[in-house]
Amino acid sequence: MGEIKLPEGFVTYPEARKKAFLTLKKMKEEGRRIVGVFCTYTPWELIDAADAAAVVLCGIGDENMPAAEKRLPKNLCPLIKASYGGAVADRCPFFYFSDMVLGETTCDGKKKMYELMSELKHTHVMQLPPGQFGRGALEFWKASVESLKDDLEQFYGITITNDRLREAIHLRNRERKAILDFYEIGCLKPSPISGYELNTVITSNEYAFDINKKIEALEQRIRELKDLYEREYKGKKSRPRILITGCPTHGVINKVIKRIEELGADVVGFENCCGPREKKDPIDETIDPITAIAEKYLRVNCSVMSPNPGRFKALGEQIHDYQADGVIEVLLQACHTFAVESDSVRRFVTEEKGIPYLSITTDYSTTDQGQIDTRIGAFIELLS
Repeated sequence: MGEIKLPEGFVTYPEARKKAFLTLKKMKEEGRRIVGVFCTYTPWELIDAADAAAVVLCGIGDENMPAAEKRLPKNLCPLIKASYGGAVADRCPFFYFSDMVLGETTCDGKKKMYELMSELKHTHVMQLPPGQFGRGALEFWKASVESLKDDLEQFYGITITNDRLREAIHLRNRERKAILDFYEIGCLKPSPISGYELNTVITSNEYAFDINKKIEALEQRIRELKDLYEREYKGKKSRPRILITGCPTHGVINKVIKRIEELGADVVGFENCCGPREKKDPIDETIDPITAIAEKYLRVNCSVMSPNPGRFKALGEQIHDYQADGVIEVLLQACHTFAVESDSVRRFVTEEKGIPYLSITTDYSTTDQGQIDTRIGAFIELLS
């Protein structure tokens, strides 16, 4: 147990968001195009090729719930409520500065929420196929990618060329490699970086709009951490190593991720939307860019896909690569697709991989913090 070691000048997720408010305001005043987005299915390359900046609109915090619950059910996913509440109550500068919103049908709650959000701002919803492998799945998704391209061109009065798309694909592939290399620092044993820092840096980087500078910063931090490992960590005893799976954790970084490490374990990896799920798979730079983009994003292993075997393959690989002693699955309240998959995840982790598993269902409030601490503490004691 103890305090998490963080680098000098470390910026928390809320601080990064506040800093981004000012950056986005300046960009807007300079006439920059801004598109609000939500998910790992977002084709960043199309937004880049439209000479626009993508800003993540996923809401955090309990303060946006009352405004959202005037029109949304109280028992809905907190991410959806926080996102809509921030928009409708005009509490989210990211939504305010966005010209348009790009959503995707990753769950029924989001899909219906976008209908309400479209009353506030132009909202384009990408329709996902129900599975990755069904007949016509790729053609259906490619049509969604083409529809987004058409909407961006019409909305902004521009033409998105294949050359611009190829440039964007190349740059984003470079970014993917830098992010993946950063995550893989957690494979070192013992890990020289806390999971709290890993999770915070990657989620905060969603608000760093200069991709080249983002890549440089990540590469610099990777060099520092490798040097730190050689000097101070190599050969030393490791604390229990935990892999996180399930729902996005940016809204519960302090509540779950930080507390795991304060209670005596190391979070070494993330098999969730905040992890390398979308980053480990580059876009093919040798074929038609629209086809390449469609193929790449359809391979994202989200629980919305039925069936979803790729998630279990990735989970098994990460358990091995990150030398995990246990897996904690974070489930946000009313996230039905991940909740339904959780029993299969539990059986996969405990029976096939032979390591302990813990499931935590929570929201963005602090009312269950004591209960979560007790369960995490008992789980870590089991691993020890």
